[in-house]
Amino acid sequence: MTDKKMKAIVANKDHKAEVVEHDLRDLRPGEALLKMICCGVCHTDLHVKNADFGDVSGVILGHEGIGEVIEVADDVTSLEIGDRASVAWFFQGCGHCEYCTTGRETLCREVKNAGYTADGGMAEYCIVTADYAVKVPEELASPAASSITCAGVTTYKAIKSANILPGEWIVISGLGGLGNLALQYAKNVFGAKVIAVDINDGQLEFAKKYGADLTVNPLNEDPGEVIQAKTGGAHAAVVTAVARSAFNQAVDSVRAGGRIVAVGLPSESMDLNIPRLVLDGIEVIGSLVGTRQDLKEAFQAGADGLVVPQCEMRLMEDINDIFDEMEEGKIRGRMVIDLENLSNH
Repeated sequence: MTDKKMKAIVANKDHKAEVVEHDLRDLRPGEALLKMICCGVCHTDLHVKNADFGDVSGVILGHEGIGEVIEVADDVTSLEIGDRASVAWFFQGCGHCEYCTTGRETLCREVKNAGYTADGGMAEYCIVTADYAVKVPEELASPAASSITCAGVTTYKAIKSANILPGEWIVISGLGGLGNLALQYAKNVFGAKVIAVDINDGQLEFAKKYGADLTVNPLNEDPGEVIQAKTGGAHAAVVTAVARSAFNQAVDSVRAGGRIVAVGLPSESMDLNIPRLVLDGIEVIGSLVGTRQDLKEAFQAGADGLVVPQCEMRLMEDINDIFDEMEEGKIRGRMVIDLENLSNH
């Protein structure tokens, strides 16, 4: 594959995404080459493009990629030509630290992240570390799989971390691309009763359509008061929203012994009354994407029809429009870049 050129979306110095001609290098041991099918667009891509986590201009964006294996290095046994596989945010760990060896590999201190510290999936081709690319079940369509590769596995892992039992109440705060999938995983995989909280009535209507048992708009009523009155307090809350207020409302919404799982990344600190934390046994934990095993399980729920991501296919050249729509709160579900049907300009 030497000297092969491909189209790719990179972050540039002006904090814009740009479609460029990019070199494709040869495979190294342990690697596989994917012919990309599609790649979802995540809020984290927007942060990377804007250099919110530091300047990585020139890196190929994208960590919700699905591609078909077209070449493997001689030593690779985990993937075969013809497999479909993922390009996920958790791109590679060291494999030997305390986190990698105890089922917490996403916390590896030497982690590589697709579309940030490693070239990602928004390109015609992507080279992956074969053992870290998760195979996609045959029954799961590629656009749906792309959403599960990040938004899906992130929310699946967060709900798993909430220790929720069937029939218990869980607050899902923020019903965008992540929250909509969180709702479906909570309802259809974990059997929970779901309270959807969002300041956007359109998102709440979306949530009702997917089975939310209770919806609350904080602009119209106090989530803590409503949820305590109607349910006795939620057993858990997963916060995908990116506002400090959402985290504070989650604290007010849970019952004694409740667990709050932080997923969204607002820049401010949340308020937490320490006597309440102690006297009511409230737990607050962070949850970062998911492991390869989590992704395998999250994919399977999609393959079984328990979770149906809402996707809209877009062209590579639409990427900056997508980011603008994302910032303006106009997106429902997930925008997915079509990497099989490329325009010629």
